[in-house]
Formats: sequence, C-alpha cells, structure tokens
Amino acid sequence: MNVRVKWVENVMFVGESGTGHAIVLDGAPESGGRNMGMRPMELMAMGVGSCSSYDVVTILKKARQAVTSCEADVEAKRVDTTPSVFESIHLHFRVAGKGLSEKQVARAVELSADKYCSASIMMKNAGVKVTHDFEIIEA
Repeated sequence: MNVRVKWVENVMFVGESGTGHAIVLDGAPESGGRNMGMRPMELMAMGVGSCSSYDVVTILKKARQAVTSCEADVEAKRVDTTPSVFESIHLHFRVAGKGLSEKQVARAVELSADKYCSASIMMKNAGVKVTHDFEIIEA
C-alpha cells in the first residue's frame, strides 16, 4: 500500500491513495488552517469506522442476512497531553434489514472487533480502549 501526501499551503495537504483517490486534509483556523478539509485524526477515526463497517456488512452478507443499511457512529476521545493520541474509540452500529438475526449481527460486530478489523485491532494493540455496540432496525 502506498499513499502520497502533498503540502498545499499553511497546514493544508492533499492525500492521494495508490488507487488514485484523493482527500483534502486541513487544520482549524486557530492552527493556521482554513478548515477546508478533515483533520488527520478525524481521518483515522473514520478509518476505524469504515474498516469495521466493511467487515460487519461482509460478514452479514456471507451469513445470508438481508442487510439494507449499516451506519457506524464513531466517538473517539483523545488525551489532553501532547501527543494527543486516542484514549478510547466507541463504535455504535445501526444495522437495518429485513428479519435480521440479532445473534448474527452480534457475531459480525464481534468478529470485526476481535479478528478482522485491522484498524481497530491496531488501535487496541496501541493501548486504545475500543468498544462496540449495535442496534437493529427493521427495514
């Protein structure tokens, strides 16, 4: 995996993935930015949420569950010292579908958390408390 991060101005950067996708990263005005893109730590939290969501949907589809929607709200808390690393990340999944099995959704969330989600497991290995819960919405 390769990415390139290119400085634009002040504290604005453009990150481009090896697959050709780009994203703007920028800081808050009080940090010299223009608030034109997401913050790097927001991108990391989004990475955890998207990695785990990918697993949950994939596992549910393999279990032949009629999943129609999956949203993950990610709440990441940082320490008050420098570096301001994450101390905890909580993922709350809202999974919608027709006749979803609570057991299967719980299993998908658990497998993502404990076995498949490289991003959240990497955070856990670095000492971040990563927790998950879910709700099922009948669609």
